[in-house]
Amino acid sequence: MTIRPTRRALLAAPALLACSAAAQPRFPERPIRLVVPFPPGGTTDVLARAIAARWAEPPLSAQTVVENRAGGAGVIGTEAVARAAPDGHTLVLGNNQTHATNAALIPNLPYDPLAFAAVTMVARVPQALVVPAASPARDMAGLIALARAGRRLSYASSSVGSTAHIMAETFNRRAGLDAVHVPYRGAAPAVADLVAGLVDFMMATWASVSALVAEGRLRAIGVAGPARFPDLPEVPTLSEQGFDYLAADPWFGLFAPGGTPGPILSALHAATVRALEDGEVASRLTRAGFRLETMAPPAFQAFLAAEVPLWARLIREAGITAAG
Repeated sequence: MTIRPTRRALLAAPALLACSAAAQPRFPERPIRLVVPFPPGGTTDVLARAIAARWAEPPLSAQTVVENRAGGAGVIGTEAVARAAPDGHTLVLGNNQTHATNAALIPNLPYDPLAFAAVTMVARVPQALVVPAASPARDMAGLIALARAGRRLSYASSSVGSTAHIMAETFNRRAGLDAVHVPYRGAAPAVADLVAGLVDFMMATWASVSALVAEGRLRAIGVAGPARFPDLPEVPTLSEQGFDYLAADPWFGLFAPGGTPGPILSALHAATVRALEDGEVASRLTRAGFRLETMAPPAFQAFLAAEVPLWARLIREAGITAAG
């Protein structure tokens, strides 16, 4: 038996579809603004621009403007996104500093990291302890020997409270170096002064220094993580050299303002996964030192909830304050 819709039902259908469309507006409706809360040229910026370029293609097909809003250890740009409309058109590419360590370091932080809507993890990056090419230190023992021979060392970091700062200061205290911390506004200027020999060492993300090490302008004397880097097989891990407490796992992820609808988060997550699966993008970012990894919004939200107390404990152990 065939059931035919009544004329009244046929007339009502367009109205129902219109209501449904109104309830679920098309996304995106306009260009997306992707805020990078650090200076151009740094690790976060490299990731953001790689993703934004692929968002212009299906399934998102969105024009994306990358906006660098540096300052305040990532606070300025991150706060701007926290206050934006929760419609998916303003996002921030944050990291374990903006969305974990700042909560323990900055009194009266003007945003709650856990109040953001997590979109997806994007990548993790291994770290290496690097020195200028002219440094006599060839390994960790050599770096310590410089300090114990009477040289007052200094170390750079991308900012106060960054992973680079936390791990380098932990090493500084446990090794008894009394090295001077020199914070910068982002990884790029810190690495530039390291190359110039204005500071003695830096715990840096491999993505920010890999090209300079390959060119011979910096020297890696130890790598973090459980195994040696495939492209640096001759450089021992920090654990092999007796510094197993220097393992760290910086990460980067996309966040939207709290209250952003689930379907929009899912669309952004899917588009980001597709971008990172692109062969050209994946190859370029992997060569630059990134370990690409994505998480669905609920899993990334749960991950974030565990990260905030974890980094708070590490910061207390290192004795780091917002003043550096």
